[in-house]
Amino acid sequence: MEGSGGSSPSIANPAPLGLAGFAMTTFVLSMINANFVSGGDTGIVLGLALAYGGIAQLLAGMWEFKTGNTFGAVAFTSYGAFWISFWVLVTFNAAGLANADHAISLYLWAWAIFTAYMTVGSLKVSGAVLVVFVLLTATFIFLAIGQNNLPATGVDTMHKIGGYLGLLTALAAWYASFGGVVNSTFGKTVIPLFPAKK
Repeated sequence: MEGSGGSSPSIANPAPLGLAGFAMTTFVLSMINANFVSGGDTGIVLGLALAYGGIAQLLAGMWEFKTGNTFGAVAFTSYGAFWISFWVLVTFNAAGLANADHAISLYLWAWAIFTAYMTVGSLKVSGAVLVVFVLLTATFIFLAIGQNNLPATGVDTMHKIGGYLGLLTALAAWYASFGGVVNSTFGKTVIPLFPAKK
């Protein structure tokens, strides 16, 4: 997501914003998925999911279209929509699903598939972004498997592993965002993002 092809000098790089919104929202939800915070506190992530992970990231995706960066545009717009859909799902639909665990598992598998093929695209972006996508693909897979096997306690080992992977994903995304902000501000590479060879 870092590194916009054909970027215009009239627009700042939107990737650090998109990565930051994704990172913070993922971090808070992953603290719950890893069972560091009670599952009863899921409501705490909903505001972030709608505003920062959702709307801010969606805007970053729209700005990536302006810069001509197809990968960034598709990634940020899609994951912004993911967080908005998560907000809608939890706020309005999840409790009314006939078989919520299996339905949410399907939802997570669909996002795992999307993330897996975006990982291929990330090979040409940067090493920092590649790490984000590899970890995110694994996160979705473990969460999907765990969601399908959730016991009455709401805690499953696979689900918790997905939470731990989500925390690593968030840290990797924050690193990429941090690098984008600092390198742009200083006008030179201060934080290495390991750009892909062209």
